[in-house]
Amino acid sequence: MIPWLNANFRHFKPTAAIAINATRHMNKIERKKLFSPDIEPMRTAEGRWFEAIVYEMFLDISKKSDTIKYLARKGADAPDQRENVRIGQNGLFYSKYGDITIRGNGQDLAEFDMLLVDRDNHVTFAEVVTSPSDLKEFEVEIAYKKKLLGYLYNQKITPFLLVSSFDLSNYTVVKRLAKDKTNAIIHTSSCEQIKSLVKHYRPRIIYNLPENHPKLIKATDIPMKHPFDYKRYHDDVKNQIFTEINRRPGRINPEIADKTGQLVKKVLYGGLFPPAIKAVCDTYGMTVKGRIITPEEFPKYYSKAIVATDMPGYELIIYLRSKQKKEYHKMIQMKDGHFKFERPTPPKVGFFLWLESIQPTLGSRITLQILDAFSIKERQRE
Repeated sequence: MIPWLNANFRHFKPTAAIAINATRHMNKIERKKLFSPDIEPMRTAEGRWFEAIVYEMFLDISKKSDTIKYLARKGADAPDQRENVRIGQNGLFYSKYGDITIRGNGQDLAEFDMLLVDRDNHVTFAEVVTSPSDLKEFEVEIAYKKKLLGYLYNQKITPFLLVSSFDLSNYTVVKRLAKDKTNAIIHTSSCEQIKSLVKHYRPRIIYNLPENHPKLIKATDIPMKHPFDYKRYHDDVKNQIFTEINRRPGRINPEIADKTGQLVKKVLYGGLFPPAIKAVCDTYGMTVKGRIITPEEFPKYYSKAIVATDMPGYELIIYLRSKQKKEYHKMIQMKDGHFKFERPTPPKVGFFLWLESIQPTLGSRITLQILDAFSIKERQRE
């Protein structure tokens, strides 16, 4: 499928009919924002629209090519029944907006703009981009998604499609991706060109629904080849790290060799007892929106602190449970070692439920050992 798409896709351009039909995957507010003079909401709506346009194009292309065996439903075509996020969920799910996600213990591990199955039964995924800013940390994300799908579907090769509305050919990240023959890099019309096709279509629009499309399937019907117990994989990695910290205090960089361990995106070490919270405030410091959080003030604003690291780089994070609002404040470590507020974690995501389930288990000594093991401060000292 990848060589075929690389050779043939340049002949496929969005038509006015496809562009209009794609708006069926958007709500009324998003459709209005498409032609808004306010740039930021317009660009966000444009990104959603272009993603839907690419999906509509593939609905059309898959009918004409036997290189595509199945295309996973999404957006307005997603199944009506969708499972609410809850702790313990593992595998493929549809979000309430009809997006395709893989969850691990309820946490969204990866979202896929499109999922396809080629004639060799390889599960393939696509990313759709409308801005160069979307390319930040892109390579790491693609590598993770390849690893995740490769494990779940027992694939040595996981093909990947990158579809963009602008010319990507000069970007270093894309040049590296293009060298991999299991990837297809596709540049189609710009959003401005597509908009010019549809600007005169008023006021009545008819949507063509793919009711009997021969290749449409539910993403959740693609059978997984391996069991997926994400919480167990997470706990195995956490225990390995604790063992290494206890064996060799100070700076560490544990090698996670196990395939399932490499699927873990974040390690949650546990909640902190009050003396541990005081130790972190005194040793490293915490600032939220310019306000220094002292050990005395902590109980006024927060009910809980959880220490974690992002994987695979072991970047330290502290999550603070707000008392004012039902959310966690994500604290990241700055170059001088102190922790600063980055953004809130809202209650509607599965990861929030996981954080809620974590109780205090860490005292001052082990908490400072975790921070010393991965701290930026420590790295600078070396």
